[in-house]
Amino acid sequence: MTVRSVLWLWLLIPNLIYAQSVKQDSLDIASKVVGLNFTLPERDSLREGVQENLGSYVKIRKYPIDNSIPPALGFNPVLPGMTFEKRQEAITWPYNDKLSRPKSDFEIALMPVSALASLIKNKKITATELTKIYLNRLKKYGDTLKCVVTITEELALRQARRADEEIAAGHYRGPLHGIPYGVKDLLAVEGYKTTWGAMPFKDQVIDKTATVVSRLGESGAILVAKLTMGALAWGDVWFGGTTKNPWNLQQGSSGSSAGSASATAAGLVGFSIGTETWGSIVSPSTRCGVTGLRPTYGRVSRYGAMALSWSMDKIGPICRSAQDCAMVFNAMYGPDQLDATLVDLPFNYKGGIALKNLKIGYFKTLFDRNYINKKNDSLTLEVLKSLGAKLTPVKLPEDVPAEALAFILSAEAAAAFDDLTRSNRDSLLVRQIKNAWPNVFRTARYIPAVEYIQANRLRYLLQVDFHEMIKDFDVIISPSFGGMQLLTTNLTGHPCVVTPNGFNQNGGPTSISFIGNLYDEATILAVARQYQNATAFDEKHPLLFTE
Repeated sequence: MTVRSVLWLWLLIPNLIYAQSVKQDSLDIASKVVGLNFTLPERDSLREGVQENLGSYVKIRKYPIDNSIPPALGFNPVLPGMTFEKRQEAITWPYNDKLSRPKSDFEIALMPVSALASLIKNKKITATELTKIYLNRLKKYGDTLKCVVTITEELALRQARRADEEIAAGHYRGPLHGIPYGVKDLLAVEGYKTTWGAMPFKDQVIDKTATVVSRLGESGAILVAKLTMGALAWGDVWFGGTTKNPWNLQQGSSGSSAGSASATAAGLVGFSIGTETWGSIVSPSTRCGVTGLRPTYGRVSRYGAMALSWSMDKIGPICRSAQDCAMVFNAMYGPDQLDATLVDLPFNYKGGIALKNLKIGYFKTLFDRNYINKKNDSLTLEVLKSLGAKLTPVKLPEDVPAEALAFILSAEAAAAFDDLTRSNRDSLLVRQIKNAWPNVFRTARYIPAVEYIQANRLRYLLQVDFHEMIKDFDVIISPSFGGMQLLTTNLTGHPCVVTPNGFNQNGGPTSISFIGNLYDEATILAVARQYQNATAFDEKHPLLFTE
């Protein structure tokens, strides 16, 4: 019997059972598909229970479950006995009062948030002027990069006028006041489409505003665009094409926060918001040469965001520097009474941290491999040593096979978009190759619930192992890719800052990753800032957009 025949039989099993005509050999095939072998008497005994379960499935499928509804079972990155700092300290953001306004608009557009904030605070540029600069660049370059879904011009100009009025009246809200930004188009904004990058949802309007967008609005930031994402948060291909890498227009920007990274690198926004489940901030930030923060799981509210994997999704800033990420994150994090995964813990960022006073580890075996970015990564370690860092070799936990747990994401994603699969509207997605969501969703139907639970039990052991490794360190330095660290840290929920650390032989940006303890984004951002102060990679911009 061919594999195709087996799969067709498996697909027919629910109908056969429900029609009370299930055959013993059908159950035999079904059990083998999931790697089990039951005897004839065992199959005969379980047939009635399987039929009863199917009746439950049919009832459940008749009940509409919106993507925003979470499962009752939740993931918690915190292990028994863990304790965290509870006191919030005051953060003093640096402003350069002597900074002059550049003569050209493109120079202004490519400035980091910290510099833009200095110009606005000292009234050397208005929020309206800055907003119009970014709106013009979005219109000029958005189609070239295919990074824009919707320009929110009316909203942006209204927010800019309000910011100017407040600042003129002496009510300055902080470093994001008057700064234009864009969001990945899986975050709902009332009155605007939220397309999730996917053809079946290209006209979707969600009647709510995501907490992240609301909080940035409260900080005085100005929303100028909803930016592209790979369809349903995979890759850089969306219903409008492939989002481009500003450094090389023949190359995609990677994903799934494709438009966020591309627009930030090209200076179409002051900063942007992305999301990560398994590399969707790290990967496009690397490709586009920008700095991204993947916060700890449960740090930033996901209310109003598309759910892909309830136990792995995270929202974070993509900026032109680590300092910018700290400023943006400070306005985003914390409880909102709408997302049950959130914790109430402080963010005590101190940009002037001394590396000699920190315990810093690095994944030696990952750096020792022969891989494409080895030279730049090795030089990064040397720079950190020159700054006073004492690097201790550590090993990424390998007792639990992290790669075997990857189907946790697939199972949750398939549940999140179950209706899309059963209605056959998954055929509307642009990418229909084997390694794309439609096939992954269908394949996930063959993941037994028992195996999903077992995988999450092993995930707990992975959390324990990773904590035992990292608990004695403030920061772990890692290559951004390879060796399962990216999947491992997304499964355990640990935070990561990815920042440019050079260029490859083709002139494309490369990156290094700083991994921290749970809820300690402050330290890894501070270390990344020290690295950026000693190098100039974060100050490099794609030439096509410096005009």
